[in-house]
Amino acid sequence: MADLTCKLGPLTLKNPVMTASGTFGYGYEYHQYYDISRLGAVVVKGIRMEPSPGNPTPRVAEVTGGMLNAIGLQGPGVDAFLHGEHYLPFLRSVGATTIVNIWGKTIAEYGEVAERLDAESDGIAALEINISCPNVKAGGVAFGTDLELAHQVVSLVRSKTKLPLITKLSPNVTRIADFARAVVDAGSNMVSLINTIPGMSIDIETRKPRIANRTGGFSGPALKPIAVRMVWDVAQAVKVPIIGMGGIMNGDDAIEFFLAGASAVAVGTANFVDPYAAPRVIEGIDAYLDSHGIKNIAEIVGALKA
Repeated sequence: MADLTCKLGPLTLKNPVMTASGTFGYGYEYHQYYDISRLGAVVVKGIRMEPSPGNPTPRVAEVTGGMLNAIGLQGPGVDAFLHGEHYLPFLRSVGATTIVNIWGKTIAEYGEVAERLDAESDGIAALEINISCPNVKAGGVAFGTDLELAHQVVSLVRSKTKLPLITKLSPNVTRIADFARAVVDAGSNMVSLINTIPGMSIDIETRKPRIANRTGGFSGPALKPIAVRMVWDVAQAVKVPIIGMGGIMNGDDAIEFFLAGASAVAVGTANFVDPYAAPRVIEGIDAYLDSHGIKNIAEIVGALKA
């Protein structure tokens, strides 16, 4: 068997497959199917300072090539996550490598969440900063679509924690490489991409949107070519580890991301289709490496012949 050990800056993972935030709950929900400590990492749903109820239902709609969601970053808040039975204490108890996705409505809130998690960081491997959120003090402009705001958020979080930082980039920009440079300059140890792309679906009989929020984030297999291209762009721009995601359904999909320059991948929408999707992606990667006589996953990172 090939060596699937994955080195991500200060992190070393047993394999390069993690779950995409928002698609795997807090790990507890999937542990009934398999031992989630088998995964490279579990990236939990977004955590902010206070509990968040999310958006009204319906919040999910299946569409051709994927799905739309407008969950609205529903979550228990940082205190419940740190101490609630089915959150971080559970993840610690099963030995899962845990990455906490964080967000806020203001720059200051990002810093507050990071500081709280840093103070009780036992069992937390890294923080992933979701910068696709709207800044309520800047008229709803998403942090991830404004270079200065993105830099400010990451800089503040960096000053509040010693934990490794991953910044999750928004695809809703003209030049994603510029944003990768900005967040790396601000102190991010690595980047993950891509987040969802805004979309809409209409019920032609009722003439109403299929989700209550009207628009939502599009994800799924149809997103993969866009995601692979953006990973390639970012890999040319920064020299930090990249976590690629967007439409990965099997091991072969993941291999494309490695060849484009990702050092690890995250499985998202596939978890809704098949609760065993992530371990099957691990098996598929291993089978590809074995069939091609490749001894270590690092050998194919950025190995695209272009």
